[in-house]
Amino acid sequence: MPNMSASASLAMTHLVSFAKEVDEDKVTPGVLGFIVFAAMALAVWALMKSMSRHMNRVDFTQAPDPEAEQPKPEPADADASSQGQGKGKQRQG
Repeated sequence: MPNMSASASLAMTHLVSFAKEVDEDKVTPGVLGFIVFAAMALAVWALMKSMSRHMNRVDFTQAPDPEAEQPKPEPADADASSQGQGKGKQRQG
């Protein structure tokens, strides 16, 4: 380790000695792992809450296209004749 500074080599010796003390059969994530997991869980919860709020603001009703072909309304007397079919003639008067 020729190009290491004194503080880096000191840190490496402490880490190596710490690694030898840890039981290799029993390694746990510890407090740091819990903090990271809890922070990620809070971030996901906040994102889901924000997404829900934004989705509630979206208007899903679609406006009719003004350029689309609109069905032509049938004349009023055509409706009366179609309703009266099979019942005989209707009187107007």
